[in-house]
Amino acid sequence: MKWREAEAAFEDAVLGETTLGRLFDERATEHADSVAQRYKGGIYDRSLVAADVVPAAPDGDFADLTYAEMHGIVRTLAAGFRSLGVAAGDRVAIYSHTRMEWAQTDFALLAAGGVVTTVYASSSTSQAKYLLSDPGASGVVVENAELLSNVLAVEDELDLEFVVILDEIPDGSGMAGAVRDRDDIYTLGEIHERGADAFDTVAYESWLDERRPEDLASLIYTSGTTGKPKGVELTHRNFRSNVNQCYRRFGPRPDKTDGVIAAGSTTLSFLPLAHVFERLAGHFLMFAAGATVAYAESPDTLREDFRLVRPTVGTSVPRVYEKLYDAIRSQAAESPVRRRIFEWAVDVGQTYHATDDPGSVLSLKHRLADRLVFEQVREALGGRVDFFISGGGSLSPELCRLYHAMGLPIFEGYGLTETAPVVAVNPPEAPKVGTIGPPLYDVEVDVDETVVGDRPGAAGGDVGELLVRGPNVSDGYWNRPSDTDAAFADGWFRTGDIVELRPDGYITFRERAKQLLVLSTGKNVAPGPIEDAFAASPIVEQCIVVGDGRKFVSALVVPNFEGLHEWADGEGIDLPADRTAITREDRVRERIQREVDAVNESFEPYERIKRFRILPEEFSEDNDLLTPTMKKKRRNILDRYGDQIQMIYDPDANESPPQ
Repeated sequence: MKWREAEAAFEDAVLGETTLGRLFDERATEHADSVAQRYKGGIYDRSLVAADVVPAAPDGDFADLTYAEMHGIVRTLAAGFRSLGVAAGDRVAIYSHTRMEWAQTDFALLAAGGVVTTVYASSSTSQAKYLLSDPGASGVVVENAELLSNVLAVEDELDLEFVVILDEIPDGSGMAGAVRDRDDIYTLGEIHERGADAFDTVAYESWLDERRPEDLASLIYTSGTTGKPKGVELTHRNFRSNVNQCYRRFGPRPDKTDGVIAAGSTTLSFLPLAHVFERLAGHFLMFAAGATVAYAESPDTLREDFRLVRPTVGTSVPRVYEKLYDAIRSQAAESPVRRRIFEWAVDVGQTYHATDDPGSVLSLKHRLADRLVFEQVREALGGRVDFFISGGGSLSPELCRLYHAMGLPIFEGYGLTETAPVVAVNPPEAPKVGTIGPPLYDVEVDVDETVVGDRPGAAGGDVGELLVRGPNVSDGYWNRPSDTDAAFADGWFRTGDIVELRPDGYITFRERAKQLLVLSTGKNVAPGPIEDAFAASPIVEQCIVVGDGRKFVSALVVPNFEGLHEWADGEGIDLPADRTAITREDRVRERIQREVDAVNESFEPYERIKRFRILPEEFSEDNDLLTPTMKKKRRNILDRYGDQIQMIYDPDANESPPQ
């Protein structure tokens, strides 16, 4: 039976039409003795530990909670939130980094009948105010004293009935006194204590029974890369349908031998749970499957946490895979000999991956490359990773091939907040690098060809704005009727993304419609693929392509300074320590020019980068040039570096741009 037919015919206890609260209740009962969560010690002053609800984890290592233990915490917290007055349909926000308590609080609020609205931990005071006031949140769960301070600074402009803190508030933080003096601020440990006193099984079951699949489960706000964030209304049915759809593709079907998410799988969660991708792929889907979710200390400790947790599956955004590969390559370049071996192995691996019949010689080389290099890479990531899933942005095909070559396949997918989120993802049985896979089961797609790029589809398919229809698609935006009418029509959601629907059923992502560059010559250029082409570069960290309304394409380039120093050391070049000074070095510019030239070879003449400026500062969330999910904030970047762009398009240079 072909995989598509097997996917449609698959039957499993996970598949159903219940609410999220009932889904967790059923799966936690089914997998009571299995490990549900793993949490790291020495990071937080957890109030659940202080209240003797969970044991303290060893500093720098992980402790476990079974599904039965997590289930007990969720049920008790649900009763605690009910005792605060949370009723069906009330909006309650979670304002925290991704951690064990985020997940427990989410399921507890959903069980209590609440609507969970999310705030990124990196949100400023003004951003937090908007994300709490727009949905009319009656309560907020914050992580610590710092985020509590942000909320209390604007509470006069909100309508909050309570605040709950995940951590104990230390003396000297400036918040301890406020907490002691008020009766509307609680720790999560205190909510658990209230719930333990109030819990009643019959009442708990009635809360679950009251909710219907069509009821609102969550408001998740768009990242705001193109304007003020909009609250996407996501029902229990939206999320539950997407769990079913993803489980059909990755669940333990009888025909599958690999690429499985099931009981016994382990994932490492580190992306923001405030974002829809992690909420579905690293949270709802994993707990539905009976898998184990471990929570990383931070994105900066991933290599250590991979080694400790030894996950079998990972979900992430392209930027993290780029960073991981940079770290792998950097370690391999500690000596000239190791660097040459690594480069040889990568070349062999890519060739092997791209060859249908590799033959005995290439197969022997691949086994040697695996023993010398790839095996060590896999061990550095815990030694058990079966596959990764990439979403939340476009992944460089070259980088994807490199991971496949190392025995760490990445299955790229695509989704949006409005689709809860997954629309398409590559199947483990038949992945096609450079595509975002075929649509999931029960997802319909079409294209509006009135908004297209400059060329027909490379695979001979239809090109246009992607339209999506299915049970996972939201009904619209919170309090935004005009935006809802513009984006949702006749049952279809207009994604704003330009894609090709290939004849083989797979989809190729091209660009956000709003980000297409229209040159003054009339040519349309998609900047994303050009930027992604630098993902595996040893000396280019980031790139943003510009040229809208101009004669030619140009770019702002952020170097990989560590890679530049490695190159310079190998060439006997003494680079200055100051990054700004490095960007002014002629030899650095010449080296980056060679990298640009190599990338340009893969594109049409009008798409090639003619000029570039080198920047000393990396785009990051801290400088407000990346979103919390590591997407470029193009508008902010173009505003900040407007003078640099103007230097590129100097009137004299426009007359005769370099070829």
